[in-house]
Amino acid sequence: MQIGAHVPSEHPLAEAAMRDADLVQFFLTEPNSWKKPQPRADADELRAASIPLYVHAPYVMNLASPNNRIRIPSRKTLAQTVAAAAEIGAAGVIVHGGHVGDDEDIEVGFERWRKAMDSFEAEVPVLIENTAGGGNAVVRDLANYGPLWSALDGFDVGVCLDTCHAWAGGQDLETAADLLADLTGGIALVHGNDSRDPFDSRRDRHANLGAGEIPEELLVGVIRAAGAPVVCETPGGPEAQAADIAWLRARL
Repeated sequence: MQIGAHVPSEHPLAEAAMRDADLVQFFLTEPNSWKKPQPRADADELRAASIPLYVHAPYVMNLASPNNRIRIPSRKTLAQTVAAAAEIGAAGVIVHGGHVGDDEDIEVGFERWRKAMDSFEAEVPVLIENTAGGGNAVVRDLANYGPLWSALDGFDVGVCLDTCHAWAGGQDLETAADLLADLTGGIALVHGNDSRDPFDSRRDRHANLGAGEIPEELLVGVIRAAGAPVVCETPGGPEAQAADIAWLRARL
């Protein structure tokens, strides 16, 4: 099983080496910005990299939003991010599932996701990540991946399971991997994170592995059951994340 980390974007391959990482995830632009990703001087080096590269889309996006001023720019940003990820040979682009309006049914979010994916040609897979909070979140409840996948049939999408988000969102980690496999065919990527907060807290605060609230056997068990590459989005710099990677390798 490949295990890596989310790293600063300037020199991702050097950051991977400092962590002894099998893969890396990074942003191509500021995470809280609508700015278009710019061509990278190291694009050739990244395309030739011996490890998989994953790109996380900006946090500002909400493809399920009822607000056109957010939803439409989110579609444009997703298309730009996927195109930029293809330029560096990325294995996938991770996008949060987003939220519908407070007075809307979740089902409208599935249709908005379909329209988003239908608005451009995806050159790399779009990996949809579960979120921790909000009753109107499209994929806080992992069961919602079923109807979402029905709406996205034929598009190049995959599941990104965040363990902290699932725990904080009140989801059963013992059955999460099997549920997602039944609903979608499998998990493409895991964000292997511990949680600073209790179960069903609806709070998205990551902790280093073994230092948070998720019982060790649950955290290791769901990652093992997922059978997918793992990105540690945990606090600290190279030493702390290298320790998390080593912690997980030792238990898997």
